[in-house]
Amino acid sequence: MASKMTRRNFLGCALGGAAFLGSGCSLKAVWPVTGVRKRSLRLCFYTDVHARTEWDTPNAMARAADAINARKSDMVMAGGDLITDGFQSPLKKTVPRWEAYLKMHRAIRGNVYPALGNHDLTAADPEDGSPAAKNPRRVFLERMGLDRTWYTFDAAGYHFIFLDAVDITRDQYRYRGFIPAEQMEWLKQDLAKLSKSTPIIVVTHMPLLTAFYSAVKGSGFPVKPNRVIINNHEVLKLFESHNLILVLQGHLHVHEMMRWRNTTFITGGAVCGKWWRGNWYGTEEGFCDITLGDNYATCSYVDYHWTAKRPVNR
Repeated sequence: MASKMTRRNFLGCALGGAAFLGSGCSLKAVWPVTGVRKRSLRLCFYTDVHARTEWDTPNAMARAADAINARKSDMVMAGGDLITDGFQSPLKKTVPRWEAYLKMHRAIRGNVYPALGNHDLTAADPEDGSPAAKNPRRVFLERMGLDRTWYTFDAAGYHFIFLDAVDITRDQYRYRGFIPAEQMEWLKQDLAKLSKSTPIIVVTHMPLLTAFYSAVKGSGFPVKPNRVIINNHEVLKLFESHNLILVLQGHLHVHEMMRWRNTTFITGGAVCGKWWRGNWYGTEEGFCDITLGDNYATCSYVDYHWTAKRPVNR
């Protein structure tokens, strides 16, 4: 069982003084934050489900939902890639995947607040030669009951911002991580309404800041534009005079934490692990359990103990 880390231990096992991956440190960490309410707020953050029907994965998702419910969180957030391969598949092929995911979604107690992942777009660039959808985000919006793929809300004294960071390019990378001008302007206007002390939590599928590639490929590795938000400097600059305490992100399937300028960036692992093949760089199939309290925060990565059944060659 992971033990609670002191701030000294957390900083001591930090990667490059700023981050750690789930396989390298204790799976529970505690760190200071400013401007949070004294009442504890417990969050569950799961991401990268990649729902499908093969290899007994519906039972895995049911197990994950049970584990999420057992945490008795105040709020549950989903970090995108709820289904698999929607981006390159025609609509008909995605229907059973959405139905499989929604069984998990509906099994989770309380509201689930979702971010859009690249796999959640439908028929953005079909591999079978069929026409691309006029609005690849439509199915996600309908299934999730949303009017827009980026949105905000306030809860328990915190301001939550969900970003849509998937920009369709249909080039060699097919898409890139990017916050377009319209969304940047909306974000600027939203922040202008807030007190400078309001604690802010951002949820995005594509990472705003990560040390993953430096850790596993080397510091000189050129990160591809479909792996991260490429205009992250411009996005983060908007928060410079605000109290951005936490960024929750997905896409990379590893559990990672970084601390930069009083903001903690948590990459939330993956419900599917290595795309239903087991662990990915030491991160098992799981999700994050986060508590915010009186000027502190904690995060545990919860392994829901699934044994992968996907064949090696599939």
